[in-house]
Amino acid sequence: MSTPLPTEIVQAFTPAGVLRASINLGNPILAGRNAAGEPAGVSIDLARAFAERLGVGCELVVFEKAQASVEAVRGEQADIGFFAIDPLRGEGIRFTAPYVLIEGAYLVRQDSPLADNAEVDVPGRRVVVGQGSAYDLFLSRELKSASIERAPSSPDVVPTFMARNADVAAGVKQQLEADAARLGGLRLLPGRFMVIQQAMGLPAGRGETAQAALAAFVEEMKASGFVAEAMKRHGVQGAAVAPAA
Repeated sequence: MSTPLPTEIVQAFTPAGVLRASINLGNPILAGRNAAGEPAGVSIDLARAFAERLGVGCELVVFEKAQASVEAVRGEQADIGFFAIDPLRGEGIRFTAPYVLIEGAYLVRQDSPLADNAEVDVPGRRVVVGQGSAYDLFLSRELKSASIERAPSSPDVVPTFMARNADVAAGVKQQLEADAARLGGLRLLPGRFMVIQQAMGLPAGRGETAQAALAAFVEEMKASGFVAEAMKRHGVQGAAVAPAA
C-alpha cells in the first residue's frame, strides 16, 4: 500500500476540494470517448490513480484540443494535465518526466512524389498540423522552407489536408494511420519526424514540492507496470512507455 501524501501536498493539488484533471481528447493514444460517450484512456486512468493517492475525488475537465487543455492548467482552472513537453508550454507549467513516447509522422496522398521525411521542407510545400499541438510547436521551429497551415484540432488535420489540397499532413502516427485506412488513397512516409515526450504537468505556482510529488508518482506508475497495463487495456499502439527518469 502506498504511503499517504503529506497534507500540504494534498492541499497544493486540491484548492477546489477535488483533483481537477485537464483531459485533451485531441490525442487518441491517450484519451478518447468510450462506447457510452464518457472520457476514457491512459490519461484518465492516471488522473484517477493520482486522485486516489491524494485521497480525494477526481473531476475531469475535458477539452477537444491540446492548447485549451494547456491553458486550463496554466490558468489554474485545472490542477493537473497531460501534455507533450515543449519549451513554449513550459511557461506557467511544471512538468514531470515523460510517461509515454509517441511518434509523429507525415501523411501524403498515394500519388504524391514524396518518399522521405527529408523531402517535406522545401519551398512551396504546404504542411497541415493541428493548431497548438506539439507538432505545430515543433514544426513551427524546425521547418525553414515549407509553409504550415493549421487545422482547428489534431483530429481535423487529415480532413483539412484533404479539403485544402495540401501536400502533407503531420500528426500522431496512430491517428494518421487510422485516417489513411478509413479514407483510402493515402500513405504515411516511412519513419518519424519527431518523438513526443508525453508528461504530466501542474500549474507552476503550486511549487517545487508538489512537482516532486507528481514526478515521483509518474515514475512509480511506469515502474509498476501501471502505464503499460493501461496502454494494453485501451488498445494503444504506436507508443511506448518512457524509460525511467
